[in-house]
Amino acid sequence: MESSWVSIIPFLVVIPVAIITKQVLPGLLLGLLVGSYLHAPSLVGGMHAMVHYIVKALIDKSNIEIVVFLYMFSGLIGMIKTTGGIKGFVETAAERINTRREAIILTYVSTIGTFSAPTFRFVTIAPIMRALLKEVKMTTKELGFIIETTATPIIVLIPVATAFVGYMVSIIQMATQNQGITSDPYTLFLKSIPYNFFAFVIILLGIYLSFFHHSSSNAPTGEENVEDDDWHNCHPSVSKDLPSKPWNLLIPLMLVIVLTLVLTWWSGHQKANSFLQSFIQADVLEAMVVSLMFTVLVTIILFIVQKFPLQDIMNSFVSGGNDLMSVIVLLSVVWGLSSVADDLGFSSFVTAHTNWIPAMFVTPLMFVFGAAISYFIGSAWGTWGILMPLGISIATHAGVSLPLIIGAVFASGSFGAFASPLSDDTNTIAKILNLSVIDYARYKLKPALIAAGITTVLYGITTFFF
Repeated sequence: MESSWVSIIPFLVVIPVAIITKQVLPGLLLGLLVGSYLHAPSLVGGMHAMVHYIVKALIDKSNIEIVVFLYMFSGLIGMIKTTGGIKGFVETAAERINTRREAIILTYVSTIGTFSAPTFRFVTIAPIMRALLKEVKMTTKELGFIIETTATPIIVLIPVATAFVGYMVSIIQMATQNQGITSDPYTLFLKSIPYNFFAFVIILLGIYLSFFHHSSSNAPTGEENVEDDDWHNCHPSVSKDLPSKPWNLLIPLMLVIVLTLVLTWWSGHQKANSFLQSFIQADVLEAMVVSLMFTVLVTIILFIVQKFPLQDIMNSFVSGGNDLMSVIVLLSVVWGLSSVADDLGFSSFVTAHTNWIPAMFVTPLMFVFGAAISYFIGSAWGTWGILMPLGISIATHAGVSLPLIIGAVFASGSFGAFASPLSDDTNTIAKILNLSVIDYARYKLKPALIAAGITTVLYGITTFFF
C-alpha cells in the first residue's frame, strides 16, 4: 500500500489508550481493530480483516513455536512450584547464610539457576532475603532494589533458556520482515545484547549499593518491619503446605540449559565450519522448543518416581502454562497489529517523514521515547511490541546500526519494567517484601532515572562513533 498518514493511526490509538488505561492489551486490541477497519472499511469487512491478521500470525511456524515454548516453559515452572522445588531451594539456602555479605553473594550467584523469568527470581531469592533481613542489615527498599537489579536487567541479556528470548526474537523477526530485511533475527538479538545499556548500568548501580553503599538504617522500620513475619506466607510457592525438595528445582533447570546448548549446536553443526559458527547457523527457536519438551517429559517422570500424583503434576503444568496466556494473547495481537500496519504502508510513511532527524539522535530519542511509554504502561513486552517496528523502520532509513537500535528498544522496555509502579516486577517484589508499591516505586525512581540519563548519553556517544 502507498505511504499514507493513515498508516500511523493504529499506533496513535495504541499509545494513548495504553497510557490512559495503564494496560497494554486494550490499546493493542483497539489499534488492531482500527487498523483492520482502515484496511477493509465495511461493517463486516473490518472484523473479518482483524480475525485474518490474528489467524495469519498464529499459523506461522516460528510464531507457533514461540507460543508452544512460552506455554511449556511456564508449565514447567508450575510443576516445580507444586513439587516443592522453590520452597526447598529457599529453605536450604536460608539455613546456610549467616551474614549480609553471604546473603548478597547468594543473590547474585543464584542467578545462574533462576534466570528463567523475573517472577521466578523473585519467588526464589526474595523469601530467602526476607528470612535473613536481620543479618542483611539494610532497609527493605534497598533489599528490593538489589534483588530487582538481578532480575529483568540480567534476564534480558541472557540468550538461552529464558521466558524472554522467544518473545524478543519474535519481535525482531516481525519488524525485520516488514522491512524486507533478511538478517537472522536471533543473530540480531545476540548482536544487540551489548547495546542494552540500561541493563548494564542498573546492574552496576545494584552492585554498588550491595557492596559499597552503607545504609543509613541498620534494620527495616515501620511498614517495612517484616523480619518477625513468617516468610512462608509471602508467596504460595514457598507455602508451609508444600514439600521441601530443592532438587526438583535444580535438576529441571540444569537439564533445560544443557539440552538447549547441545541441541542448538547439533542443529547448526552440519552447516558450519566451527563450534561457534554452529550456534549462528542453528535453528535456535526449534532447538529451544525441543529441549523444553525433553525437559518436561523427564521432569514429569522424575516427579512420578517421587510419588507425586500424576493428576496433580498435570494440573500444575496446565495452571502454570495458563499463567502466560495473557502474554500469548498479547503477542498474537502485536503480530496482527504489525501486519495490518505494514499493509497500510506504515514503513513507507515512517521512512518518508523521518529524514529530518539527524542520525546521531535517532537512538537516544528512541530510548527516551520508549522509556517514557514503558513507565506509563508498566510493560516491557508491550513497549517492545509497539516500538520495534518503528525503531527498525527509522534505523533502516537513517543508516543506524540495527543491533544498536534493537538494543535501545529493549533497554527502553527494561526501564519501565524496573521503574514503573505498574510493572509486574515492582508489584511482585513489593508484595513479597511487604512494601507499599507506591513508596517502593518512588524509592527506585531516582536511581532508575540516573541510569536512564547515563544510558541516553551512552547511546549518543555510540551513535557518534558508529
